[in-house]
Amino acid sequence: MSQSSIEKVAGQISRQVFDSLAVEEPLEIQITYGPSNSRQTTSISVTMRTPGNDFDLAAGFLMTEGVVQNANDIEQIAYATHPAGGSAHFPLIGNPTKPGKHNMVRVVLATHVSVSMASLQRNFYTTSSCGICGKASLLALRTVCPPRATNSFRAAAQMLYGLPDRLRYSQGVFDRTGGLHGAGLFDSTGYLLALREDVGRHNAVDKLIGSEFIAGRTPLRERVLLLSGRASFELLQKALMGGIPMVAAVGAPSSLAVDVAKEFDITLVGFLRDGHFNIYHGGERIERPTSMPAGGGE
Repeated sequence: MSQSSIEKVAGQISRQVFDSLAVEEPLEIQITYGPSNSRQTTSISVTMRTPGNDFDLAAGFLMTEGVVQNANDIEQIAYATHPAGGSAHFPLIGNPTKPGKHNMVRVVLATHVSVSMASLQRNFYTTSSCGICGKASLLALRTVCPPRATNSFRAAAQMLYGLPDRLRYSQGVFDRTGGLHGAGLFDSTGYLLALREDVGRHNAVDKLIGSEFIAGRTPLRERVLLLSGRASFELLQKALMGGIPMVAAVGAPSSLAVDVAKEFDITLVGFLRDGHFNIYHGGERIERPTSMPAGGGE
């Protein structure tokens, strides 16, 4: 967080106060790849993020974009002290001790990991949510997503009702700034297993999935992903790559997000707040009292 002096106006009265702001800084993600005798380092992404959990963010980004499949594909992650093409010292994978002091992260891939920069850039384009047609985006997802198991994950409606409050009460930085998106991972009982916050909703999900990926807990087949805002195509893509069977959002899903849910059989819930929700796919896996009609709320 950072502090800023602002003028606060209420009615006819104004006063100078200090306000807490969510920090937003760029993060460049670099990869080192190739056989041991011809390693290459290149920059593959720059994202605006809230500093903290940067290693999780980088790992989650690479995993959800299909670059890596398991934690053994990554040899090292560290803050880079030189631009791509330079040299740097790499410690073992671990939590950064001084978030916000560095804005370049370099991920060293194992020598067995094959990286095609041409196909990588093409996948980034066709799986992005900025203008490409839905059919091409779904086709790109089919080519990069890991094998899917039958979705047998079930959840009770009563459990879902309680998730937004549990996420909100655990968002410490949001309470002080009001400016961060949250992504939470829950089990079938509604227990909060992990939470990440960021100014970017996609970064929050990458940090969350990345932490589970590094810990060797993916695919996340028995988990619910809760989003504090809307559900976009990009966020459903990340859930798909993480093996998540159910996504619930406090806000609305986009049409392409619903297409992804239907195409890959992900249970999708939207407008989850104030004791109601809409079901966009997978309603048969949400347990409801017999008196509750099958269908949604908003």
